[in-house]
Amino acid sequence: MMQQGKAAQAYDEIERLIVFQELAPGTLVSEAVLMEKTGLGRTPVREALQQLARNRLIEIHPNKGVLIPPASVEAQLRMLELRRVLEALAVRLACHAATDADQIPMREMIELLHADRFTLRQYLETVKETHQMIVAAAHNEYLADAMAPLQGLSRRFWITHVRDEQAEISHGAGLHAGILRAILDRDPEAAEKASHALNDYLVQFAYSTISLHVGPA
Repeated sequence: MMQQGKAAQAYDEIERLIVFQELAPGTLVSEAVLMEKTGLGRTPVREALQQLARNRLIEIHPNKGVLIPPASVEAQLRMLELRRVLEALAVRLACHAATDADQIPMREMIELLHADRFTLRQYLETVKETHQMIVAAAHNEYLADAMAPLQGLSRRFWITHVRDEQAEISHGAGLHAGILRAILDRDPEAAEKASHALNDYLVQFAYSTISLHVGPA
């Protein structure tokens, strides 16, 4: 049990290094370096790397190291197709299944999101916490396993390409607050609509990173 806890800690630490580009795209890094950066042993780091590879955040190359692959617009758009469906399901389930205990941190998070005083790092940590609240309120562990890597990939792409930080943070915070409000109102239609609005924003953001719109093949 303790080892599982350490592996989860290693996963969170390495994911954070990737999302915030302390491990830049294209970087080839060794297990030893990751052990030093996380302060954790070889076994939890190795277990975390296996999960990160399954979640497409890294590529493991035996005898060479761990590659941090670049994030492409095409891959981001394909990922968002899946996230759109799963996140809509998550918010609908949360509307029905959220307990009083689930709702308390949601109310606190709405107040925080409206405060609008975030650094980029604080905002992304808040977004991650918001997603975790929603999935936890859905009370479906399989959904939690499916959603976590999609959201990690999404955060990584966003921070790689964001330019007007405060404008994007303000807009994104409002979209996340709208989802939480709908869940608190136990309104699944409004929650799904708010979820789709967030996904539409992320799709538009992805397209904004390229100079020419790529049409269907």
